[in-house]
Amino acid sequence: MAAMMGCEKPIIESDSVVDNGVSSGANASEAVKNGKNFTFTVKGDFSTEWKSVTRGYLSADGKDMTDLWVMDYMNGELVQQVHQVATDENFGKPAMRLAYGSHHVYFVASRGMAPTMNAGEQAIVWEKPSDTFWKDYEVEVVSTSNGNRAVTLDRVATKLKLTVTDDVPAECAEVAVTPGAWYYGLDYVRGVAIESQQTERVIEVPASYIGTAGQLAVTIFGLSGSEEWSTSVTIEGRDADGDVLGVATMNDVPFKRNRVTEYSGPLFGSHGDMVLTLGSEWEETVTGTW
Repeated sequence: MAAMMGCEKPIIESDSVVDNGVSSGANASEAVKNGKNFTFTVKGDFSTEWKSVTRGYLSADGKDMTDLWVMDYMNGELVQQVHQVATDENFGKPAMRLAYGSHHVYFVASRGMAPTMNAGEQAIVWEKPSDTFWKDYEVEVVSTSNGNRAVTLDRVATKLKLTVTDDVPAECAEVAVTPGAWYYGLDYVRGVAIESQQTERVIEVPASYIGTAGQLAVTIFGLSGSEEWSTSVTIEGRDADGDVLGVATMNDVPFKRNRVTEYSGPLFGSHGDMVLTLGSEWEETVTGTW
């Protein structure tokens, strides 16, 4: 299902929450011995269009995060883990008892659809990724440690926005976006994108966009590393039977975490050459035409 936005905003694949519960690692009992209670207040660069103007809330671009994971590691081994969902009373303020010693506490906040957490592989994979934030928080726990900590997470998602500039025909029912490579998971220890797939992402087109030009825009999210990478992207407009009404392909489309890649061009008429420029949205928006 697609969520219809205003005429100036893209259609974004809808998100849902899968409650995987709260769990602990096999060595959780060690964390409650000779330790201290900690409460973490999770913050992040969760701002409109990914500009750094709003901090301290588990929301981004007007959308609330739906899941928060906290994984406590000592000496490279998982001690305990907590999974919170948006309906939890203390969402965004997880509490743990940390054993004395050196810890790496890994935080992941996301609103992606149908996440699967695999502690053995140190990975979280989403059926449909969305805006996601991460942090490796190092803390040395001693008897005098302050148990109240504010943790600021960093965005590890990238966003692709495609705007159709020609008239949308009456037969158009959906738009399919297929990147040549797209990352659906996060290695939460290393903070790197994993699980590359070549998967079609289908977004339904609301009837209000029929006959309009320059207003139909679709957006998909993925995970990304801090280094720029590129892949091909194909966009198709289809009717209700799945027949293709128009297609455009872009090559060497650049992506990077905390950055929007934005392209525009005709889908149902003639196709022009692709031109790339750099803009100033989010960290820096990559824009172009196909």
